[in-house]
Amino acid sequence: MKPTALDIIREEHQALAAMLRSLVLLLAQARRESRLPDFNVLRAMLFYVDEFPEALHHPKESELLFPRLRERCPELAPVMARLDDDHRKGEREVRALQHALLAFELLGEPRRAAFERAAEGYVAAYLEHMAIEEREILPAARRVLGADDCQALDTAFAANRDPLTGHAAEAEFAPLFQRILLAAPAPIGLGPPG
Repeated sequence: MKPTALDIIREEHQALAAMLRSLVLLLAQARRESRLPDFNVLRAMLFYVDEFPEALHHPKESELLFPRLRERCPELAPVMARLDDDHRKGEREVRALQHALLAFELLGEPRRAAFERAAEGYVAAYLEHMAIEEREILPAARRVLGADDCQALDTAFAANRDPLTGHAAEAEFAPLFQRILLAAPAPIGLGPPG
């Protein structure tokens, strides 16, 4: 049996959460060892967030899933408004974090603490966002969506599966995911433990 859109959302959340936690682990490990982190891997991780969750995952939630739930679960409207707001701000926030990383890379140690604080805040907010979706949205969707809704969602979410969930990356993205997997620590990669 093929996974449903709601299962795909959960898988993608798990992969993204693992990658975000790995980013924080890489930073902590570099600080403990009194060295600079691997900027190439950090850039690759943030590029992934910008290219996959921000560009592909969130629009499907906001444009396909949430409107169906608004019709059937009006009591969730405030929660979905907050999540939609997070989605609208997501690209800007990841770009700000990419800028802070670039400042750290180019200007060195004086910018380390600012980047680490920004990264930790970004990761915490993102994990909370996904937790709200899994606690509030996905259970409601399982209760109220009909077969037609599910078929439309399944088709949309299956169209581009996240390579960090074990699916083959599109050719242009294969080197990016290879870089992340080889350098990032578990749970997302094969690199040294954090």
